[in-house]
Amino acid sequence: MLNPDLVGRTFTSADSVTVTKDAIQKFAEVIGETNFEIAPPTFSISITLEQSQSLLQDSGLDWTRVVHGDQKFEIKRPIVAGDVLHCSSTIESARNVAGNEIVTVRSDLNSATELVVSTWSTLVVRA
Repeated sequence: MLNPDLVGRTFTSADSVTVTKDAIQKFAEVIGETNFEIAPPTFSISITLEQSQSLLQDSGLDWTRVVHGDQKFEIKRPIVAGDVLHCSSTIESARNVAGNEIVTVRSDLNSATELVVSTWSTLVVRA
């Protein structure tokens, strides 16, 4: 069970990620995309996943029962090679539905003060 005091908590990475053309190309090729000038819309998850997992590491979730429930993206502008991005992740909500715990984490990628992409990951902890 998620510690309810963690809802609203934000984890901000001290490290930045510099996006390379090679990283964009490798990700794009895996999903069958041929345009390597901008990152595919789902590329941001390759950065935000580690941050959100760090936030939830000591949350009290039973990771043996976690399944991915949903993913949503809000893209303010495309990610391109040369972007230097900082990530912050916030536990937005936690609720119980039919005995299952549902946790939603929002991760924001910023370039300096500009919000580039927000992602929402919903995890289901099966009863």
